[in-house]
Amino acid sequence: MKKKLIIFMPSIEGGGVEKNLFLVSNHLSKQLSKVALITISKKYKKKFNNSIEFISPTADYWDHLSRRSKYFLSLFLLIKEIIKNRNLTVFAFQANIYCILVCKLFSIKVITRSNSAPAGWSKNIIKKLIFRFFLNLADKVMVNSLQFKKDLKREFHVDATCIYNPLNHDDIIKKSKEKSKKIFKNNKKLKILNIGRLTEQKDQLIFLKALNLLKKNINFQAVIIGRGKLHDKLLKYIYKNELNHFVKIIDFVENPFPLLKQTDLFILSSRYEGLPNVLLEALSLKKFIISSNCPTGPKEILLNGKGGLLFKVGDYKQLAKRIFYYQNNKGKCNKLLKFSIQNIKRFDYKKNMQKYLSLVEKFI
Repeated sequence: MKKKLIIFMPSIEGGGVEKNLFLVSNHLSKQLSKVALITISKKYKKKFNNSIEFISPTADYWDHLSRRSKYFLSLFLLIKEIIKNRNLTVFAFQANIYCILVCKLFSIKVITRSNSAPAGWSKNIIKKLIFRFFLNLADKVMVNSLQFKKDLKREFHVDATCIYNPLNHDDIIKKSKEKSKKIFKNNKKLKILNIGRLTEQKDQLIFLKALNLLKKNINFQAVIIGRGKLHDKLLKYIYKNELNHFVKIIDFVENPFPLLKQTDLFILSSRYEGLPNVLLEALSLKKFIISSNCPTGPKEILLNGKGGLLFKVGDYKQLAKRIFYYQNNKGKCNKLLKFSIQNIKRFDYKKNMQKYLSLVEKFI
């Protein structure tokens, strides 16, 4: 008798990790007989197939808790489920260390998926030791880029499996054709876009600093799409440096593809990633990319700079030079873009979904 698969994702917030959660969960639910999701976030329930059992609190109140509080409440739900049915396997998309601890206490098989490079969550020796110990207790650790796999091996002695984020190219094209507002007013100006949570990780401040250097040299208009705790700080910088005629910030949208379709140039300014979905989505819509060479993912996606332009993390002067180069060398940049698009098949949806299924089936 095959085991029930429990997908563990305490807090669903609508970012890149969540996009993969929706795709993977729905695919697995079509292939496996018993799939359940433990989460506190019920507002995204419609994103999941009806065949997936939702294990979450009945009251909506709990969805307003902090992320850490959601972790602990979800662990309580997981323990309840394990006590009720020991014939299960857990696939953790979030709160991996907590989840591994609970599963090992009850002798339950656990697969974890690490979503962002160690640079973002192992900044001191104590954390490194904790992660090294617990990650090696998992039955399988999964990552989404080859560099990520190398980093885990080097820093934590973890032999992870790399499965790329499944890119649903046809779905992106379909959604990009939906009606949406026009975010760029002047088609004669260079249209620049950045999409991401307004956080230290995504580092939109260096994007703004680069634009501030360029405002007298390039005729451009820029948009940042996202929400987060740094919204007011970024807005303050925009007005202080008189960028308000060049740049605007608009709120997170469920379907960003019609907006992404409007741009000429996409910028990723992150300090660290895992494998940024937004770069794959930009390539699907044939948009040229300038990205920070952050750990991990961008260099892999852009073929070490042969498929787009890279700049040093946090170096806004170099970013400004890359934007200026694009403006004056669009022919050369289009050749780089074409090369990237030709090599995008390694992120194919069906190919990588089959890898997910094959991995999970080993443990159920």
